[in-house]
Amino acid sequence: MKRWLSLYLFALSILIFSQTTKNYNIDGTLRKAIIYEPTVKSGKVPVVFVFHGHGGNANFVSKRIDVQNYYKEALVIFMEGLPGRKVPGLDPNGKMNGWQIFTDDLEGRDIKFFDEVFSEIHKNYKIDDSRIYLIGHSNGARFVNVLWKMRGDKITAICSASAQGGNLITDAVPISVWMYIGNNDRIVSPQSQEQSIPIVKSNLGITDKGKTDGDKTYFSGKNNTELVLQQSDSGHEFPKSSLADIVVFFKRHSK
Repeated sequence: MKRWLSLYLFALSILIFSQTTKNYNIDGTLRKAIIYEPTVKSGKVPVVFVFHGHGGNANFVSKRIDVQNYYKEALVIFMEGLPGRKVPGLDPNGKMNGWQIFTDDLEGRDIKFFDEVFSEIHKNYKIDDSRIYLIGHSNGARFVNVLWKMRGDKITAICSASAQGGNLITDAVPISVWMYIGNNDRIVSPQSQEQSIPIVKSNLGITDKGKTDGDKTYFSGKNNTELVLQQSDSGHEFPKSSLADIVVFFKRHSK
């Protein structure tokens, strides 16, 4: 009995201490991230950055988009936005947490935050730079596309859910992309999101019609890239039921 209790407490301690909340000083402003270390060791460490939607926070998204429970070999980092992004009808005074939606707005504060965390993890972990992945929902998805445009050379694949890059990502470097669009999205219209599809296809050099399986269509791009286009009759929410598939998508892509 004592042996089993000791094993249980040891396992529990691993779960507790594998999660760390860190603060970063970016131009005099404290930025927060919650970091889950890998629970399965596998040499060099893949990384998944996760970005919440407008009004969210790192703690909430770590439970809602719990990649750490699906990709146990990865270092999973839940980034937290800041107030300042004004959203008409939702947050007109910009009091809620949010992210840049262009490459040069908000004084580049969120790109600087990403750069600092990216630099620090390379000092503390043996990072597998061929496996750097980003997930974003809503405003976080838009920022993931900002990073694709500005830091695409560092990124292997992204999941952009319920918001897309639009003209911003024109001529971005080819990486693998999972796009999720809810056909009943009342926050970011599916019609506006669909305008990004031909831009992503152009970036990836996609010319085929793809292969459809349920609500997903799979396209092959140049340099072994892939586009997964998922469209369902849901709304603006993140497609939690697809998270395991998104992790499988990440795992099959490396630089």
